[in-house]
Amino acid sequence: MKVRRTLKGHLAKIYAMHWAEDERHLVSASQDGKLIVWDAFSTNKIHAIPLRSSWVMTCAYAPSGNYVACGGLDNLCSIYNLKTKEGAVKVARELSAHTGYLSCCRFISDRQILTSSGDMSCMLWDIDAGVKIMEFNDHTGDVMSLSLSPNKSIFVSGACDATAKVWDIRSGRCVQSFAGHESDINAVQFFPNGDAFGTGSDDASCRLFDLRADRELNQYTHDNILCGITSVGFSYSGRLLFAGYDDFNCNVWDVLKGTRVATLSSHDNRVSCLGVSSDGMALATGSWDSLLKIWA
Repeated sequence: MKVRRTLKGHLAKIYAMHWAEDERHLVSASQDGKLIVWDAFSTNKIHAIPLRSSWVMTCAYAPSGNYVACGGLDNLCSIYNLKTKEGAVKVARELSAHTGYLSCCRFISDRQILTSSGDMSCMLWDIDAGVKIMEFNDHTGDVMSLSLSPNKSIFVSGACDATAKVWDIRSGRCVQSFAGHESDINAVQFFPNGDAFGTGSDDASCRLFDLRADRELNQYTHDNILCGITSVGFSYSGRLLFAGYDDFNCNVWDVLKGTRVATLSSHDNRVSCLGVSSDGMALATGSWDSLLKIWA
């Protein structure tokens, strides 16, 4: 794998990125107070959206490609409509109910979005009405990340209580809880088939948990990796686990064998976010060095 594209334009640390379902566009959020929508192939910027709060920690691209969302220390989830008649991107909704920072948000559809927060809860929202539909409370620490299952009826959250919890969106209940990590879980990501999920933690390990076996299946550690993991993602087949680290690297793990198969080093600062495009053809990494890199 090599760096095929470098996306330059942010003026400060990049904190989050998310691919669009069209495999070509992605959105990134930086503490320069901008949300940028990129064409990853041509490296062009499609939109540069000024944010009301520059303390942004997460961003998300709607499956339809019509909306992007972001949030952070303003405790709000802001939804932006990319397909307005005037052409200018405008705030469509500001979702307010969390009493702590917004750590992660993911669209279910153009109508619904899930958010996780430092107030130890996750919430499901009706975007059109701008109201909270459901609240998910069971964590005893800041919720740092969430991942929606492929069937969109369950999601997993990872938190600073070192547990990952699986929630049923229909009932609003926590259906499974997975312990094992020794420190904050910073990132969770569903396995492509939805039967397992990967986690990345400040304890310098990534782990794989299986829903049907109700247990940890594998962990991905190395004696010379001592720093925390900021982000995780799976290849299209699920054979590879990509993990972004505080030591500026992205490590690639063989999910079955538990061995490290590659280290991707190109960034000059912490790799804060990463994502695999939905067709599995590209990996994007975002970093505190203010660059996004596309690997293939």
